[in-house]
Amino acid sequence: MHAADPATIARSGSGAATACASCHGVRGEGQSAFPRLAGQDPGYLARQLDDFARDRRANAVMGPIAKALSAEDRRAMADYYAHMPPPTAAQPAPPASANGGWLATRGAWSKGVPGCVQCHGPGGRGVGSAFPAIAGQSAAYIASQLKAFRDGARRNDPQALMRTPASKLTDADIEAVAAWFAGQPSRNGGTR
Repeated sequence: MHAADPATIARSGSGAATACASCHGVRGEGQSAFPRLAGQDPGYLARQLDDFARDRRANAVMGPIAKALSAEDRRAMADYYAHMPPPTAAQPAPPASANGGWLATRGAWSKGVPGCVQCHGPGGRGVGSAFPAIAGQSAAYIASQLKAFRDGARRNDPQALMRTPASKLTDADIEAVAAWFAGQPSRNGGTR
């Protein structure tokens, strides 16, 4: 089976799969509660699409879309977005507290919470297919995912590497770290 053109799926959709751009932006830059896809690791994106398609990651919007795409189309979409550069245009992020930067870079060892950058890399720019780039993602998206991990609604993290530390974070901790990462450059040269 020949995969559909990823640019066409992104712009217009394919069959029951809605256009990616309607939620994730024309250039994969993300919007509010919808994550930035541009510049993410292709293995990470493919795994997330597969998890949506196989109900390992529950989402009422993404589940049907991922299921409507063939495995080949999901891989093609992952490669398509991975090869897009992360945006450099700044978008306002909520004010970050000192606590957000501390949690992100150093953690809260008294609670058993490592710094986010220990897994997500310097500045939160991602490390391979296991640890996505979170720098420059919207604060709303980061907070929603941390809360989903904390509350057990999202469970597709290898070895519970997100559920365990997230379960020890308060709402205030989550909002602070989300605001901090939202204000960080998604790549060298700019923020979100």
